[in-house]
Amino acid sequence: MRRIHTYRGLAPLSSLASAIASAEPDLIIPGDDLCTRHLHQLHRKESRRGKRGAKTCELIERSFGAPESFPIVYERAAFMRLAEEENVRVPKSGVITNLDELRCWTTQVGLPVVLKADGTSGGDGVRIARTLEEAKRALRKLQAPPLLARALKRALVDRDRTLIWPSLLRQRSVVSAQTYVPGREATSTVACWKGTVLAALHFEVINKRYAVGPATVMRLVENAEISSAVEKMVRRLNLSGVHGFDFMLEAKTGNAYLIEINPRATQVGHLALGPGRDLPAALYAAISGIGVRPGPKVTEKDTIALFPQEWGRDPASAFLCSAYHDVPWDEPELIRACVRRRRKLSTSRTEANWDPALSPVRAPRV
Repeated sequence: MRRIHTYRGLAPLSSLASAIASAEPDLIIPGDDLCTRHLHQLHRKESRRGKRGAKTCELIERSFGAPESFPIVYERAAFMRLAEEENVRVPKSGVITNLDELRCWTTQVGLPVVLKADGTSGGDGVRIARTLEEAKRALRKLQAPPLLARALKRALVDRDRTLIWPSLLRQRSVVSAQTYVPGREATSTVACWKGTVLAALHFEVINKRYAVGPATVMRLVENAEISSAVEKMVRRLNLSGVHGFDFMLEAKTGNAYLIEINPRATQVGHLALGPGRDLPAALYAAISGIGVRPGPKVTEKDTIALFPQEWGRDPASAFLCSAYHDVPWDEPELIRACVRRRRKLSTSRTEANWDPALSPVRAPRV
């Protein structure tokens, strides 16, 4: 890391525009969905400026792919329809706008049902309902506009104003329903260039922070159906950069159902795991025009325990010893920040039962 640019939550697009003008990057790799949304909005804004905005538009398109695909990554039901057209296995899905449509859905398709709000990530906008009453409550909550108090807190404390207008205008989220696929979760992160997959990492999820939350332990796998589905969607959407795809592996059959796209780098994208599995090396080769030079494998183990996620989930987890524990030892300040945040969360949630002296894996002294 050579330089940090200031992000102003009340002026996100101008913040990004200033950073781009100062850094003159070859590629932008967003780390969260909000950044992706800002960059798509910046592309739309700069495209209206004609030649003056052409350079920024070209950079964003080089980083994400075809601008025609930008809206699809936020519209879950539309993405599912495209996947079906590509003969990718997906759960039955559709937009639910009211309780009557929800009742019809559950009558025709059955329960459980998975309800997902567009524009959300990290499991925040996902609910699994096993009864009609649970589904009704989930739909009301997911559709509800953001509370003004929450929007103001985000704006004043986090300097993120994205919830202000939806709250004031009482905008309701678009919610889609998916059939529930019992089984194991899987996730893929890929580096792609102009609709072609350059490198890919496919994992089966072993542990999660909570039922619909992010993964904390994953196992590297090879799965032909997952690879084929990812290649088809990357080609159909003409994607570039780093993207993630989520799947369910059906318990009875092992069939892989595509359930979601993440238009950003995910938490495993930095891992160098050999030829064809080193995303940064693949992207560097595409941009520079030189041959791929993958870095040394970070581990020979196929199970990865993410830091601080698995340590935060269970400081006594056996995976912290048996798996490759992805602690960024060369970034001591980052480790300190993660440890402090974990302790702060533990205090705020009154998780007083955990004693560091009892854990076989201590917080690193750095």
